Amino acid sequence: QVQLTESGGGLVHPGGSLKLTCALSGRTSTTYHMGWFRQAPGKEREFVAAMSVVTGATNYADSVKGRFTMARDNPRGEVFLRMNNLKPEDTAVYYCTADPVYTKLTTGGSAWGQGTQVTVSS
Repeated sequence: QVQLTESGGGLVHPGGSLKLTCALSGRTSTTYHMGWFRQAPGKEREFVAAMSVVTGATNYADSVKGRFTMARDNPRGEVFLRMNNLKPEDTAVYYCTADPVYTKLTTGGSAWGQGTQVTVSS
């Protein structure tokens, strides 16, 4: 079993930046690719971004392309989501997800974190 722990959420003004971190822990010999979803109040959870921790390939939702960037630190088992030029519509709980199959991340992996709140408001 693996566990995912998110951190880095908070309150930011429109146009500001935040960096989220997701740490993967647990005893496993399986490689887990990692990604991010978000859920705004009254809305369904939606895909944000995904990364292959083997090749570094990334995939982003159209709504965040050019503003959000994923990066990885494989030795530490961490991935990051750098969010720039944040907008009020980015306000949501952001969840980290992981799966051994990269292509599954666009619909949600087999492991999920508890989420971290991001609020964009003036």
